[in-house]
Amino acid sequence: MPARELKLKEIERVGSISKKEFVANFVKPQVPVVIENLVGDWPAFEKWNFDYMREKVGDRVVPLYDDRPVDHKDGFNEPHAKMKMSEYIDLLESEPTRYRIFLYNVLKETPELQKDFDYPDIGLRLMKSLPMLFFGGEDSYTFMHHDIDLANILHFHFVGEKECILYPLDEKKHLYKVPFSLITHESIDFSNPDFEKWPALENARGYRTRLKHGQTLYMPEGCWHYMRYITPGFSMSMRSIARNPRNLSQALYNIFVMRHFDNLMRRVKGQKWIDEKNDRAIRNTNRRLNNQG
Repeated sequence: MPARELKLKEIERVGSISKKEFVANFVKPQVPVVIENLVGDWPAFEKWNFDYMREKVGDRVVPLYDDRPVDHKDGFNEPHAKMKMSEYIDLLESEPTRYRIFLYNVLKETPELQKDFDYPDIGLRLMKSLPMLFFGGEDSYTFMHHDIDLANILHFHFVGEKECILYPLDEKKHLYKVPFSLITHESIDFSNPDFEKWPALENARGYRTRLKHGQTLYMPEGCWHYMRYITPGFSMSMRSIARNPRNLSQALYNIFVMRHFDNLMRRVKGQKWIDEKNDRAIRNTNRRLNNQG
């Protein structure tokens, strides 16, 4: 009997691509793609490695996150630890660590890095105030999630190798999405899922790829994504506001209503609220699965 595994299609790869082709073949139909030669003329393509970041950003104290379960005491995007960037890079290079950096605003924290990159003229109106860096240690990973603003994202990878698993936004019905949250049930290991415990995952249709130095992943609006660092590394993302009116309205709801409601319920009900949401994620998904059967 063949081993059960996620139904994932390899993401298409192109060497280079014109604006017209990118918009017609990927943005309009909302299909992911890996562009292998988009940033070859950036100074960052040659410069950006751990030694360079240690030199330029080493004295900055950075927020760190790991894969511990969500706790009601944690505020929205509240870090689990802090240390100097130089110390964090030393840790990445010396041993496996679960600590990651995410949403590190380049312009706000280290504006001198801006001279190393540009904003590709590829058919997306990129928000120039929000280039974000992401770092991770060997085998560290993010929970499967989508971004709060449901943006179109260009994800540029610079050091190491990273596994990316993506699902379209409407596949949430199979993914054990946690209510009033941006994540799926945090107990799911998308690198090696337990289908006996999470049977609906077999119905989900998604994509996978691995990114290496200089490669760019386009993620469509609100795309669910799970990122695992095969080796220590870092990436940068740029984003463009959702074009689909339904996605844009959902993004506004997430930012101005859902996030604040969830924080209020954490204060009022504590860990019980987190546990209730996780239970509902299982009940809701399995009920839909049983109804389909």
